[in-house]
Amino acid sequence: MTQLADDNIILDTDSYKSSHFLQYPPHTTRLFSYLESRGGRYPATRFFGLQYILKRYLSVRVTAEMVQEAKTLIEAHGEPFPEAGWLRVVNTHGGRLPLEIRAVPEGLLVPTHNVLMSVTNTDPELPWLVGWFETMLMRVWYPTTVATQSHYLKQIIREALERTSERAEAELPFKLHDFGSRGVSSRESAGLGGLAHLTNFMGTDTLEALRTARNYYGADVAGFSIPAAEHSTVTSWGKPHEVDAYRNMVNTFAKPGATFAVVSDSYDLKYAINVHWGETLRPLIEASGATLVVRPDSGNPAAMVRLAVRALDAKFGSEVNSKGFKVLRHVRVIQGDGIDEDSLREILQTVIGDGFSAENVGFGMGGALLQQVNRDTQRFAYKASAGQVDGHFQPIYKDPVTDPGKRSKDGVLDLVMENGRYVTRQYQSFETEFPGSVMRVVYRDGEVLVDETLDDVRGRA
Repeated sequence: MTQLADDNIILDTDSYKSSHFLQYPPHTTRLFSYLESRGGRYPATRFFGLQYILKRYLSVRVTAEMVQEAKTLIEAHGEPFPEAGWLRVVNTHGGRLPLEIRAVPEGLLVPTHNVLMSVTNTDPELPWLVGWFETMLMRVWYPTTVATQSHYLKQIIREALERTSERAEAELPFKLHDFGSRGVSSRESAGLGGLAHLTNFMGTDTLEALRTARNYYGADVAGFSIPAAEHSTVTSWGKPHEVDAYRNMVNTFAKPGATFAVVSDSYDLKYAINVHWGETLRPLIEASGATLVVRPDSGNPAAMVRLAVRALDAKFGSEVNSKGFKVLRHVRVIQGDGIDEDSLREILQTVIGDGFSAENVGFGMGGALLQQVNRDTQRFAYKASAGQVDGHFQPIYKDPVTDPGKRSKDGVLDLVMENGRYVTRQYQSFETEFPGSVMRVVYRDGEVLVDETLDDVRGRA
């Protein structure tokens, strides 16, 4: 069977990488590169997703057919190709990549400007492989950035719950629900980005995240959802029968202890709450033992949540908890339209300012959670920092006078904990045992050496 380009890891690189084997100094036998966040929106990064990349891609064995396909395409593309080197991978190493990758444990929150991952070659004849896979390995920026943003959103919600709720720890895991699958660029983005969010929360509608968690992080079921209506399941009944659509939801899903959500602004949110939910269907809901979650889906997010919470309180009533905040009876509100960090903060401030506990409100987040991030959100960089040239150690770094913030580190790098804070050490030799290292060897010579579960990752929150 002919090897397809989609399965050929040689081709998962940038074009110019193919000429770099001719550009390093003569007698270069070792290169060392590292990954870091050079700052950005958040002061620390929650590292996640490398295990997926290693299992999915770098565990693939390189074949002679892959080499021939890559040679044909790259040379036609206008670049030279290191055919002899790649055939050495095939014939000498059995297709296993002679690389060693060290990384911090996944789920760890590391302040920016620190090394998160390092890569070096284990075959002195193939140092250029360290740079060849920059493109692929750099993509760990995506799940790491999603996990980081999700982590910081969790802290905002946690603070609000701890201030206003008696059940903060029980409520928190389901307060930010992933609605992002349809808003990302690919199925793989949905799986990996959705799973990154699940390192912090337990609620998701991104099924691909569950599949990725099961296949790559040993999680049987990584997240949970509830029955929920969309506009089509309400409006298909016709406007005169809106209440019948709602009644059907109650009759079908309102079981004791159950939770279900119904989008309620297909026509008039205020009327739906005050009349359909608050009068016609209220006895059914109260008798069911279930929790109804009303979902506004248009208008200003903070204003619509305020309207919904106040109207539901007027109809269903509330209890005042020991912290002095109202908790609605039988009902909750979820806002899934227009949610980002700013609107989330505004909604919580509005609800709390009105005297209601934050536990009355949940959030659904789509594109802003999984798609509105990029490599520069946390300014990720993968840079060479050390080499062995003609038997001598060579520090490698860049220091552009036009942008001092892009000054890269030099040396063989490691991360340690000193006096309660993470510190990047810079050794001027490849001969080190990395004393006190936080990092582990996770990959060597084609083999994944650390295989952790989602529970392991979540445990480092």
